[in-house]
Amino acid sequence: MQKSDLKRAEIIETSERRFREAGYNKTTMAEIADDLNMSAANLYRFFKSKQDIAAACCERCLGERGEYLSAVTKRHDLSAGEKLLAFVLEDIRYTFERAENEPKINELIATVTHNRKDIVLSKLDEQCELIAEIIEQGNMSGEFNVADVAKAACAIHSSFTLFEVPIFLPLFTKEQLETIARDLVELLLMGLRKR
Repeated sequence: MQKSDLKRAEIIETSERRFREAGYNKTTMAEIADDLNMSAANLYRFFKSKQDIAAACCERCLGERGEYLSAVTKRHDLSAGEKLLAFVLEDIRYTFERAENEPKINELIATVTHNRKDIVLSKLDEQCELIAEIIEQGNMSGEFNVADVAKAACAIHSSFTLFEVPIFLPLFTKEQLETIARDLVELLLMGLRKR
């Protein structure tokens, strides 16, 4: 890794820590620069704006979520139906942990969702691809009978929105969301198995 890449990674990590503690809106570029013991002018050499830093932080967070979900799809001890349930339960766990441990991160997510939809949409596409892998496995094993895998994966992912969006979390306990997820997956599996 080049020196400039290491410095960018350090900026992202430091900024993310400040966003989590103070919130996105109350963080300035000067404060981030101070945290890094660098001048604001030097910081602007790496990122043009606070929004660009926020986008990089969000991309990293969403990438981390993607890694956890990808690990579910690679498990060999689960059937496709079991993987689909494990996928959504892992998503709930990840979302709850972030909301409990990092309540101010929602400002960052809201800003990036509004200003850099491309990043969020790209990560959502990656999640649809992971679900498509699960469906393909089910088709190959004879567990599912799905003609249009991509369409089914996107529809299933859309049905999981309740479990991914932190704004809904105060409405339910983690256990309630897990129960809803189990009921939803049971219904989805009936459709996926339809002959």
